Amino acid sequence: MTPLELAQRIARPIGALGAGFYFDPGTVEAALGLGLNVYEFYGLGRGGVLGDVGTEAVTDAFYFFHPRTIDLIWSRAREKADPVAVAREHVAAAYAYAERTFGALPRELIDETARCARAVLAADPLGAHPLADGYRRVTAPTDPVQDAYLGVIALRELRGALHIEAVTAEGLSPAEACYLDDPSIFALHGYRDEDVPAVSPELEASKARAEAATDVAMAERLSVLSEGERSVLARGVEAMAAAMANPVPK
Repeated sequence: MTPLELAQRIARPIGALGAGFYFDPGTVEAALGLGLNVYEFYGLGRGGVLGDVGTEAVTDAFYFFHPRTIDLIWSRAREKADPVAVAREHVAAAYAYAERTFGALPRELIDETARCARAVLAADPLGAHPLADGYRRVTAPTDPVQDAYLGVIALRELRGALHIEAVTAEGLSPAEACYLDDPSIFALHGYRDEDVPAVSPELEASKARAEAATDVAMAERLSVLSEGERSVLARGVEAMAAAMANPVPK
């Protein structure tokens, strides 16, 4: 399996996995325990790995969100709680989700998935991809299931950052890229009917080029793995994604 084939193969699974805990009932409960709704918990928790930063930094990192949504889930939510503290709780919610979900996966596969994910992340220079960097700074948990899930979350953030770069290089606006990716996500990210872009073959071709460029950029990061490691990472990610449909607790 080539690095490009791996990048294409794991793109959707890591996207689903990294977001899998966001609105899980256990995460909703954790949010309420902090006096937040689950959207505020998401905004402060995910954005909080950047530190107690200003709205502009979060807007840049959450590139595909409308600014009105950033105002709700970061700027206003930040008045209720410390983002850095919430980020710790958000990571803890991710760990709890992992423990409820991936208990049936073989220990060796989980260990190797975590190791391969960390090898890929370590090869990406710090400073260019803030959200991925934020999750990389989280102390590696000793629990292998938690460690593997944290690694996959960070891989999702890395691919997301690379996609922002590719979209920007194509001259696509956040609204255009978000809508062409998924109209339902477009609405969830705070866009309204009046924000819907005019879709043309040229626009769709530009989005396709951005997706292809993202695959290539991700493949460059995955090239640090040997062929055997690439196979392991693919199997691990796919097994974790399959477990989301049939969760088994530890």
